[in-house]
Amino acid sequence: MNSKKRKKISPESYRERTYRDNVTADGLVSSYVSVKETDLHILASGNIEEDGYHSVHRYRNQLENYIGTHPDFLTALIPLKFDTLAPHIIKDMLRAATAAGVGPMAAVAGAIAESVGRDLLDTGLEEVMVENGGDIFLKRNGDCVISIFAGQSPLNEKVGIKVPAASMPVGICTSSGTVGHSLSLGQADSVTVLAASTPLADAAATRLGNEVSAGGKENINHALEVARTIPGLLGVVIICGEQMGAWGENETPRSKLRGISTKDISNNNAASSGVFTQRENKFNRGRQWCKSNQ
Repeated sequence: MNSKKRKKISPESYRERTYRDNVTADGLVSSYVSVKETDLHILASGNIEEDGYHSVHRYRNQLENYIGTHPDFLTALIPLKFDTLAPHIIKDMLRAATAAGVGPMAAVAGAIAESVGRDLLDTGLEEVMVENGGDIFLKRNGDCVISIFAGQSPLNEKVGIKVPAASMPVGICTSSGTVGHSLSLGQADSVTVLAASTPLADAAATRLGNEVSAGGKENINHALEVARTIPGLLGVVIICGEQMGAWGENETPRSKLRGISTKDISNNNAASSGVFTQRENKFNRGRQWCKSNQ
């Protein structure tokens, strides 16, 4: 792949959110909450659209009111000074931005997903998944496999990340330089980050996506090295064209990869990482976007 910048696309599966049809609900009920730019798919033990709607409104009002008095919060591309008087969701975004080295709005989708998810857990629900444009707050009682949407890459939806129940609640967020409307300065088809904090996973995905300036193992490895410097990350998977790199505690299930030991890709001890190409390995299509192995 050359270094020429590829035009961003917005495929129907992303615009219409048809990837949500691939979710394996495992007995949970799907609810949908849409308020202005916020578009949530929520899985829970019952229909929680009303509770979710009120929660989204509360956090959007906090964000909009804060931006009204702090306009730099909306436009900054670098971290801002921490505000001890800000609402909790604003503080989460400021912390995430500082850790990742980006502007606070890079964490907005993850922050809303986690804030709404934790509100729902506080009502007594045991299991919740909140997906906000591909950024996920996840709390299940069993292990899950998350499939990665990577646009026009031949690896699109052919790579899965196993998330053990012991790691939850967890944030799984993806940034792309080739898909969607969100700002990215890089060329990765997808950069997926796992972290205990969903705002941090969101902000870090943006930062690491910016670091993949072009295809090639060198650029992917550079982004993986940057990932090591961001505190709080559990794992990273980067897809750029037909190449993939991974680092951290995440596991890429053997059913998804043939010819590579999962230990070569992940489960590393923070001392190794791997970059592989589709030509070097045969990938099998993953059918579940979020499957619980409970």
